[in-house]
Amino acid sequence: MQVSLANPSSAKDSPPNPASNSLLQKILDTAREGVIVVDSSMRIAHCNVPAAVAFGRESLELESRRLSEVIRDLDLHEAFRKAMLSQTSGDVRLELPNAEKRKFDVHIAPIELGGRNFAIGFFYETTQIDRLELVRQEFLSNISHELRTPLTSILAFVETLEEGGINDVENNLHFLNVIRRNAERMHSLIADILELSLIESGNVAIEVREVKLHNEVQDVMNSLSNKAKQRDIALRNRIPSGATVFADNVRLEQMLTNLIDNAIKFNRHGGSVTVELDQADGRDVISVIDTGEGILPEHAQRIFERFYRADRARSREVGGTGLGLAIVKHLARLHGGEVAVNSTLGSGTTFRIELPS
Repeated sequence: MQVSLANPSSAKDSPPNPASNSLLQKILDTAREGVIVVDSSMRIAHCNVPAAVAFGRESLELESRRLSEVIRDLDLHEAFRKAMLSQTSGDVRLELPNAEKRKFDVHIAPIELGGRNFAIGFFYETTQIDRLELVRQEFLSNISHELRTPLTSILAFVETLEEGGINDVENNLHFLNVIRRNAERMHSLIADILELSLIESGNVAIEVREVKLHNEVQDVMNSLSNKAKQRDIALRNRIPSGATVFADNVRLEQMLTNLIDNAIKFNRHGGSVTVELDQADGRDVISVIDTGEGILPEHAQRIFERFYRADRARSREVGGTGLGLAIVKHLARLHGGEVAVNSTLGSGTTFRIELPS
């Protein structure tokens, strides 16, 4: 797109030098950031393509338009006006009131062109940086919370043992068992964090080959059978004995373990967990179906986020790191597939892993 130049001038001003205008426009068009030049009447004298795109006006001529027509922000207008009147530079934060909520750090400075005073603004977009910073803060907050709970229990019971509990024959083994459980919880959390970090950074490679799905599912169910038995949960492997899928068998086992383990944890007492295989749109679809309470729609939309829990109290009760479903999502995508959830409140939940056939 070529942004045309205007020649805004008043009767008392001499016309701008066309050669200077052309050179200025060429310089502006080389900038990656959005740049706007405003004249003394607060009209846009020059702008580059990134600025027009950033403000959603790429289909319009911005030159000669009032700044207030393009960007409605009082602080920004005042900063441009101040730069021209006092000949001083300034900085301002700008958030566009659109659906994307794009954010900018804007540096505004006075500039003289052809004997006339203007103000030039450089728009450095910080939207992505701000989002990443929010994710980082939430991640650190969640990590601190998740580690603090088991660590508090460990320290409390260690102190109890140090103060004489070690000689309490009836309870000392119980105290040690609590310490061990909480240490294992911390170990699992750290392992999942490292695993997720490796996957997200692209440092995990997969070796896709033909896998006998019935055997893979049965191995996972056998490993979780004691946990299911404690809650009287029936595990049903309905994968045909000869069925195969193309996947990394280690990572497939990891995905199945996370989903079946969750289905056991959040099921009704005496319920069931069923694993099935279908094909849709040229993809193999592995379904893990439970008979639990189900998930509210607002929670289902965020269930694959790191540390997101639909029922925090229940999650603390049954254990887990809050990272399992996020790991499943990333591993499925690493295979070129996807993971989805469908749930009806009071009727159970179905998680589906879709893999290329």
